[in-house]
Amino acid sequence: MIHSNHGRGVLVAGSILNTAEEMINAPLVHKGKVRELYDLGENFLIVVTDRISAFDYILEPGVPDKGYVLNALSKYWFDVTSGYMPNHIVHTDVERLKSIIPNAADRELLKERIIVAKKAERISIECVVRGYITGNGWRQYEKTGEINGKKLPEGLRKNQRLADPIFTPAAKNDVGHDEDISVEQMVELVGEELTYTLQERSIMLYTLAHSICEQKGIILADTKFEFGIYNGELIIIDEIFTPDSSRYWSQDNYALDIEIDSMDKEPVRTYLANSGWDKNSEPDPLPASVVEETSNRYKEILHRLVD
Repeated sequence: MIHSNHGRGVLVAGSILNTAEEMINAPLVHKGKVRELYDLGENFLIVVTDRISAFDYILEPGVPDKGYVLNALSKYWFDVTSGYMPNHIVHTDVERLKSIIPNAADRELLKERIIVAKKAERISIECVVRGYITGNGWRQYEKTGEINGKKLPEGLRKNQRLADPIFTPAAKNDVGHDEDISVEQMVELVGEELTYTLQERSIMLYTLAHSICEQKGIILADTKFEFGIYNGELIIIDEIFTPDSSRYWSQDNYALDIEIDSMDKEPVRTYLANSGWDKNSEPDPLPASVVEETSNRYKEILHRLVD
């Protein structure tokens, strides 16, 4: 199935949405690796595409249904957490955007991929919570016995569950990688009161989601949040508990001292790591089998959590 947009070029191949730029009559204010942000005046329109990135490169082709899965999971978790903390959602009904997206076929393509969001003032800190010692946290601990300057007990093993979740923030950089910082450095950047409020809220949200996932045979190993200020109130923005912002493991695969296959774009990372690609040039298109396996991973986490 290939949708052309009335002479405006092929926008979606297969069921892959690479961009919505030509579908939307509103200024594009930010184009991230996956999300596009449009200015609607009072609010923002967020479109979640099927683009996929690894090692700071946007890869070809996109992954069918990835944007739908990410948006569906965010909507699910924003709803679950709304009683604990407000978020940026105004609505998710594409049919209320006929003046912005006038073409009915375009609205059909975008209907499960959009969020109309409050224009919050973003806090430039990525609020990371780790419940298990793995990934970059494990690499730091191996070298220093610390994560983001926080001393941890000796003798921990890779993938071990921590006695209590820890807050390991990062300073957001719009260009390049976010920078791991200590809580003390965060205090210097945003002040003591906001730092400790964000730490408390982040750990509370992680603990809630970890408990829900546990009941469904899934481990939420770590996650990251973004927050903003709207009308003087602290709210959650961007995405929440998606496979792009969180590390999900199936409980069936959990073990210490190994690389656990996570429920996200792991097939892409594994393929690229073993492909001989130098990570300094545009990579070749992904094989169809890798794209399909990755699409299935994203859909599996949605079905296991939401169905």
